[in-house]
Amino acid sequence: MVSGDFYWFERYGNKSYLAAVDCTGHGVPGAFMSIIGYNILNYALSSTKGGSPAQILDMLNKGVSNTLHKTSNTETKDGMDVALITIHHDTNILEYAGAYNPLYIVRNHEVLKINADKFPIGSYHENPNLHYSNHQIELQKGDSVYIFSDGYADQFGGPKGKKLMYKRFRDILLEISDLSADEQQKRLLDYLLDWKGSLEQVDDILVMGFKYA
Repeated sequence: MVSGDFYWFERYGNKSYLAAVDCTGHGVPGAFMSIIGYNILNYALSSTKGGSPAQILDMLNKGVSNTLHKTSNTETKDGMDVALITIHHDTNILEYAGAYNPLYIVRNHEVLKINADKFPIGSYHENPNLHYSNHQIELQKGDSVYIFSDGYADQFGGPKGKKLMYKRFRDILLEISDLSADEQQKRLLDYLLDWKGSLEQVDDILVMGFKYA
């Protein structure tokens, strides 16, 4: 089985790029969408010569739309939800742009949420004049940074068989953010398995994080 979620990491000069990508829709298999997205991200990084996350998402949006031959009357809604960050290693600046998927930063025992734009990758032909917003945050020592797909928050379970939801997901990240990476992974998996119980996993799940030291 090949996931419709994938991560992308590249270095360009003194910058690192990291993306969490969730391939959506029903007309095109997730594995094929993942290949399309990965290749266009690499092309966009090269073409923009290490451009901003917003510039790269704009190119990804147009490239995915063109590849899938999207038109305004297309019924299938194949596309991608993305959180993309760039870390400037010489200035401690983090840049972020997102298509539906936000960015969380745990700082001083609080979760800072940077909202994504509310239009997906793959919607260029429907809204060619829309562009993704670029956000800049100065990282502080000890910040825990997280990007993710919606699979974890959308998992059904608990005593009433309802979605876990983002508030509970944020609370989990806040609780585990001071632990080691291995322990955080274990806690996330343990909590998820306990939450879903005997229910099926409803979606691919991708959660990535790092502590800025």
